[in-house]
Amino acid sequence: MSAHLALTQLVPLAAQELDKNKVTPGVLGFVVFAVMAGAVWLLMKSMNRHMGKVSFEEATDPAATAGSAAKPAEAAQAAKAATRE
Repeated sequence: MSAHLALTQLVPLAAQELDKNKVTPGVLGFVVFAVMAGAVWLLMKSMNRHMGKVSFEEATDPAATAGSAAKPAEAAQAAKAATRE
């Protein structure tokens, strides 16, 4: 019960010291912002490493290349027919 009494006596003192026109994030706000900025920097560094490992060249499918000689001609004829209609 004495802890509760002590807190009730300290609350008005804290309220008197608070200037409502001057609100700052303080040290805790800076620490949280710095940690978040460091985390974003590390994530970007990791993403750049992983993107460097990615191969953007698509592997050719051997089955598709064998039958693709006839398909462009058929596709061209279908495209001409579609534009005529």
